[in-house]
Formats: sequence, structure tokens, C-alpha cells
Amino acid sequence: MNIKLLMLALVFSFTTFTPAKKTWTAIGDSITYLNDHQDETGNRITKGYMTRVTDKLTNISYINQGHNGWTAVGIAKEINNLGLKKSDIYTVFLGTNDWGQGLPLGNFNDYRNNTGLNTVYGAYRIIIKKIVSLNPQAKIILITPMQREDFVYIGDSHNNAQGSYKAKNGQILSQFADAVKQIGGYEHYKVIDLYYKSGMELSNLVKFKRLKDPSTGQYKNYKYPDFEGLPFNPDTDEYPYPLDAVNNTYDGLHPSDKGFQIIADMLIKALKDS
Repeated sequence: MNIKLLMLALVFSFTTFTPAKKTWTAIGDSITYLNDHQDETGNRITKGYMTRVTDKLTNISYINQGHNGWTAVGIAKEINNLGLKKSDIYTVFLGTNDWGQGLPLGNFNDYRNNTGLNTVYGAYRIIIKKIVSLNPQAKIILITPMQREDFVYIGDSHNNAQGSYKAKNGQILSQFADAVKQIGGYEHYKVIDLYYKSGMELSNLVKFKRLKDPSTGQYKNYKYPDFEGLPFNPDTDEYPYPLDAVNNTYDGLHPSDKGFQIIADMLIKALKDS
């Protein structure tokens, strides 16, 4: 092979096997936000799911549009004020705060008929409509909420909430996951099903919750479901999730490094399969 042919072969090889650069906007709540705010986890995580994905798929760069404590309804309400940019890929990872705040889920007709901000279904329609307006050819991936145990914020124990083992305002968290799956099926979008298929379940989100035994007043490590309904006093009790309680989450709700890797692996597979 002469020099010219060799150079052409090298150029062809480079252009054939080097993946195109892509931008990814990740829309979400605190689980997304914490990717770039490890200090707010007490440095219990080292990397969030976006960093883990882009470490593996190096042709992709991410934009973090995670908003701490926000709901799908809140995101939809502010959708034109978030500075969303045209991207090649969008992920939408919401729903857990809507459930936690008791916001009405609504039904699929709210999505199909674009009924607005009164329901979570309606909010998803607003979010997706905005994404499509930015880039009709974008790849859109929806991520269901994951199961959650009793949440206690590591920075302030007064910020706490019950787990998804119990209904909130007459709704269960699985209904919100099912809604995301239904929307994804209707729109022919890939869905990352964290609720049912991640292996992160109520029984393994934490190894235990450390609480006072009501009968003795002594601290005891309670495994799920034995800690359901047991009292926790944020003014007097120790933080209930010491480091050795960490499993797929570090605080009952937010993923640990282990949990974030599970999410990242599922996203990497979805992006590679596309």
C-alpha cells in the first residue's frame, strides 16, 4: 500500500469509528442536581449518574438541569425560564417529589389533551412539548421515579419524609412510575424503569435505620420493614443513617455511589442501543 492509500485508510478509519460529539440535557430534581453538588450529600457520593455516563461515553457532554426539591409540575411551570438549550439527548427524571408533595397525578387524557399544570400528566406534556420545540430530532429518554425509603436529609434532620411503602394523598409512587412508562410508550421514547427493573427496592435501599427502641430507649439497627412507623425525633435523635447503613441510597431517597452506578449502567445501555 502506498502512502496516499495508507493516509486515506487512516482518515476513513478515524471518521468511521470516532463517535460524533453529542450534548445531553438532564432534566430532573435533587437526584440529578446532586451530580455536581457532592458537598450537599456530606460527601457521601463521589459521582452522580451523569458523570458516570459521560466517563464511559466520552463523546457525550452533559448539561445539569436538576433542580433541588422541584416537581414535574414546578419544572413545567418554569419551563421557559430554565435556559434550556438545544441538545441531541434529553432525559427527564421526575415524579418522586410530585408524589411526596401529594400533587395530583391525573390521567393519560391530561397528557394527551394538554390540560396544563393541574396534574403531573399535564406537566409532562408541557415539558416534552418544550423539548421537541428545541430539537424535534432529539433523542428523549424518560426515567421513572425509583422506590424510596424514609428520607432524612443529612444536613437537617427536620427535613424528612415517609417512604413509598405507604400512600400519600391517596396515591402510591408506583402510579407515578406507571404514568412515565405510559407516556414513554405513547411517544415511542425509551424508558429507564428504575421503579421495577433497577433492583433498587425497599428492602435494599438502606441496610438499616438506626432508631431508639420505644420499649428501652436504646438505639437499635432496624431492617426494613421493621422500622416502619417507629418514631424519629429530629431534635433529640441521632441521624438514623450512619455510614454503615448506606446501600443503594445514603439517606433513604438519594442514590449512593452504588445506586448512581445502577442508574448510569441502565442509561449507558439505552444510549448504546439507540
